[in-house]
Amino acid sequence: MTRAEAAPSPAPHGAGDGSGGGAEAPRAKAGLADREGVLAWVMLLPSVVYIAALVGVPFLLAIAFAFSDVTTGDPSFDLVGFRNFDAVFADGVFWRALRNTLVFTLVSMALIVLFGKILANILVADFRGKWVVRFLVLLPWTTPVALSTISWLWFLDSIYSPVDWVLRHLGLIDANVVWLGRPGTAMASVIAVQTWRLTPLAAVIVMAGLVAIPRDIDEAARIDGAGFWRRMFEVTIPLTLPVIAVAGLFGAIMTFTDMTVPYVLTRGGPTHSTDVLASWAYFRGIEGGDVGQGAAIALFLFPLLLAGAVAILRAVRRLEAG
Repeated sequence: MTRAEAAPSPAPHGAGDGSGGGAEAPRAKAGLADREGVLAWVMLLPSVVYIAALVGVPFLLAIAFAFSDVTTGDPSFDLVGFRNFDAVFADGVFWRALRNTLVFTLVSMALIVLFGKILANILVADFRGKWVVRFLVLLPWTTPVALSTISWLWFLDSIYSPVDWVLRHLGLIDANVVWLGRPGTAMASVIAVQTWRLTPLAAVIVMAGLVAIPRDIDEAARIDGAGFWRRMFEVTIPLTLPVIAVAGLFGAIMTFTDMTVPYVLTRGGPTHSTDVLASWAYFRGIEGGDVGQGAAIALFLFPLLLAGAVAILRAVRRLEAG
């Protein structure tokens, strides 16, 4: 009988095909979690749907209503061209509301950034009870705006104002100021409440920028003999300017489109001295019943806010590039 041939032994590593290695194992098929391009769109889809449903659709409806004769009493849709815009431009209250909006936004934004920077410097310092102080500082921002504004409505009451009571006992005033009954003090009160409400948000944003500053830079400035103010204006502020600009942008957006504070405190009075574009659009379109004119007034918020946001973002980009 012939002898059975022995089974061939496995070829040594690198032998056979001359390729220098064995055949590669077949790659497993990539799942959905490994496909970054598809996964990115899946994760972004809820945000896109949310923005389209709650921002895009109302914006398109506002454009359509602005060129129509829709009212709360007659919802039939008929195009009227630029008639609503002509009526808005001929309305003196609109121009006053536009001026009030710019003053309200610019002054509030400046104060929010200023006090936010001061508060952020206090919050990054080491002291006992720092976390309690941070919690208390955030309360004005986390409290619902209508509820906090109603509390200020009582604080600034023309008869029972505790602010007037304190000022009288300090000898600073002789009679009640009537904060919300005079044009000048009414606008100042609205700006003060808006600043009080949004300063904590700006402080948190600026505080994140302060914490990100390397300690070596501050220590080097101290070794060189730089005092507090010199370190503030030559080290801290230049390094945190982009973050400060972002805080100002958030303050401008939330102030420019806000009508709650003026509405709750003064309802636009006295004599429209605190009316802003958002509140006047509400008064004309909802309470006044002229939806077309209300939409036309509201549309002016978009280009003004867009221009301001683009200007601030360009400034931030230049600061980061420099």
